[in-house]
Amino acid sequence: MEANKPVQTSAGQTSGPDEVARKAGAEAKEANRLDEVRLVVLGWRWPGKSLTGNTILGREEFHLERAAEFCVTRQTEVQGRQVTVVDTPGWFSSQDTPPSYKQELVRGASLCPPGPHAFLLVIPVGMFTEVDRARIEEHVSLFGEDVWRHTIVVFTWADVLKKISIERYIRREGKDLQWLLEKCKRRYFLINNCIFGENPQVGHLIEKVEKMVAKEGGHYNPEEAKEKKPVDENRNSSKEAEELGAQPKQNSGVGLSKAREVEVLSIIFLFAEKHSLVPAGCTSMM
Repeated sequence: MEANKPVQTSAGQTSGPDEVARKAGAEAKEANRLDEVRLVVLGWRWPGKSLTGNTILGREEFHLERAAEFCVTRQTEVQGRQVTVVDTPGWFSSQDTPPSYKQELVRGASLCPPGPHAFLLVIPVGMFTEVDRARIEEHVSLFGEDVWRHTIVVFTWADVLKKISIERYIRREGKDLQWLLEKCKRRYFLINNCIFGENPQVGHLIEKVEKMVAKEGGHYNPEEAKEKKPVDENRNSSKEAEELGAQPKQNSGVGLSKAREVEVLSIIFLFAEKHSLVPAGCTSMM
């Protein structure tokens, strides 16, 4: 009972256990705060990877209608923090990824020196099989085993869950998804890519990244990754990336709307055979 007694503060006021816990949480959050946050986005070619990057940025920067072949880096500010987002080439669901794509994928970790604070592994809800697990392991392992200490699973297209919680979905999805979450120390985040513009969920995601960085003792170091075949530095990647990766559009509202249609059609195609589910239309765009 003694532990539940109010605490006398220096100002002579009393604070109950809930208030003490709230203040402790706020102090811990402030202690974890980073002035700069560096993120690398990973995932399949279509189901929400680049769209998630755009949601974090709060604007359309990563090209959605065409699959990117090169890494693209963009920056924004989130609650006073400088946030760098690197969008990487997505891998295919049912065919081999070209070696050049894998090399470019690995290069993404070096585009936000001295290294990313987090890898955001984007996975659409409703799509996870043994094959999906193998594809993720194949591509994420390119960064070395240490990458898992800095990875957060980001679930997209939660519309298909309807009234099912993300926790229940994870429990029922089976051993392959459980394996992935265990590799990431059960760090995951559910993002709604139908909300565009100022978005409180982005701040929550950044705070989750900061908490992970504090626990793991820093950012991912590309120099500690397994040795891979070097990328051809003579290639004019920056120019090609502008053409193929991401281009801001003059009429971004219209472009984003069309891009969402492409994303939805892709999700329907991927999910229909397994779940016969269709994501609800995105009606909230800011």
